[in-house]
Amino acid sequence: MQKGACKKQMKNQNGMRCCRAQNITDREFSGMITIEMAYIAPVMLLVFFLSVMGIFYYHDKEIIASCAYEAAVVGSAKAREKSGATAETVEAVFEERALGKCILFGKVQGSAQIDEEKVVVKASAVRGKIRLSVTETAGITKPEAKIRKYRKLLP
Repeated sequence: MQKGACKKQMKNQNGMRCCRAQNITDREFSGMITIEMAYIAPVMLLVFFLSVMGIFYYHDKEIIASCAYEAAVVGSAKAREKSGATAETVEAVFEERALGKCILFGKVQGSAQIDEEKVVVKASAVRGKIRLSVTETAGITKPEAKIRKYRKLLP
């Protein structure tokens, strides 16, 4: 017998002779995949669910940021009017816009501050240990005053 030759010879499915050590059958390794999947499946599920939660978090953050910015712009436009804008009006606009749009965060709270030059809307949401806060600002523009200023300069 040659050195390195197999002691037990058998025929494979194609009818060719092969060594038993080279022929791996399902019987010999039937529980191996089950054991591997018992370790891998929970890790795969954890990664999947964490990525879904991350997607929901950033989705809600963008929704809240856009609602806050929209409320700030509405407050900025109303501040130019004669009656002006109040913080309560801007907060009501924000809550109207954000109502029912978030997936992860159920209750979103917002507060507004109105100065002479800008409107600031701060929004926050909490779910368990996950917290989210956004601040959006819109300047109060007075284009009428600028146009009048330019007309005075013209001859």
